[in-house]
Amino acid sequence: MENKIQYLLDKMCDKSEEEAYAYADQLAEIGTEEVLDSLIDVLNSENIDNAYLAARALSKIENNSKALEPLLEKIHDHANKNRNGLFVQALEGFDLSDKFVDVLRIYLFGNFKSSNLAKTYLDHVEFDLSPRTIKKAEKHWSHYQNNSDQESDDYAIKKAEVETILNEIKQLFL
Repeated sequence: MENKIQYLLDKMCDKSEEEAYAYADQLAEIGTEEVLDSLIDVLNSENIDNAYLAARALSKIENNSKALEPLLEKIHDHANKNRNGLFVQALEGFDLSDKFVDVLRIYLFGNFKSSNLAKTYLDHVEFDLSPRTIKKAEKHWSHYQNNSDQESDDYAIKKAEVETILNEIKQLFL
């Protein structure tokens, strides 16, 4: 089995391989702890194409909670800001219930694709919220307000959305 996993990893990471996605999907089907660890290593590598494939495979593994933090680190890495849409898309295969603040950060600071995907998650995921979550979210909202062009249409849209979200959450704790 170990040889098969290594073979699939090698094929998935082979630049000349036209069916790399198929190998990523096969790794996801195996879904063992060894596969999970190997895919996390690929996700953390410098090769962005291989990291995308690893994220795709990780999102399809059933017990993938161990990979959520490394994926979020990859998403929040400033070097990936303009090319992290596929990483954010992979979040759909994870339990995001404890990650409201991370998803809000992606919505606020992400590129167009990432921000739209994050908004979808904000609208459809049932998050575990607490007063502490609100404080963290407000901190990021304040940071966004202080570092954005407040005359832009994007700012106006996000302001309306985020203030509505934060007010609704606060109502839960009254």
